[in-house]
Amino acid sequence: MVVYTRTGDGGKTNLYDTTNVYKDEPRVEAYGTIDELNSFIGLAKHYITDAKTTSLLHEIQRKLFDVGAELATVDLSILKTTIQQEDVDFLEDTIDDYLKTFETPSYFIIPGDNKASAHLHICRTVCRRAERLMVPLYKHGEISDELLKYVNRLSDLFYALSRFVEENYEIVEF
Repeated sequence: MVVYTRTGDGGKTNLYDTTNVYKDEPRVEAYGTIDELNSFIGLAKHYITDAKTTSLLHEIQRKLFDVGAELATVDLSILKTTIQQEDVDFLEDTIDDYLKTFETPSYFIIPGDNKASAHLHICRTVCRRAERLMVPLYKHGEISDELLKYVNRLSDLFYALSRFVEENYEIVEF
């Protein structure tokens, strides 16, 4: 299998629906940042000892493929699935569940108490960047309310997860 196609050598790429665009287009910037976020989640999982949290992160990684596909598609009718309000509701319920496990501070948190929480804070900030890159698409009616809300809630979830990990951190000795 060859991983290079040379089709992007001129600075262009195809969206999922075969629309040909430059690689600095807002859609490409947004789904590229979602891809970056997915990679950082994979890294964060390696520092988390809580099985429930790593399982949740794995499911989020799977859902981010749907987010990326939606961002990479102008004609959403060709997609099997798109982000729905129930996906946003799931994140909100999950955030609430995690926030119940610790007292929420009334001050800013300096990231870096441990490697797990530091990586989750990176996920939070990369997610916020993805959201900012999606706003121009949203303002022009090119993405759904639910998609933007989902990414917004996702960054909130990364905050809750980072705090949970800080409160429940276990040092694993090898």
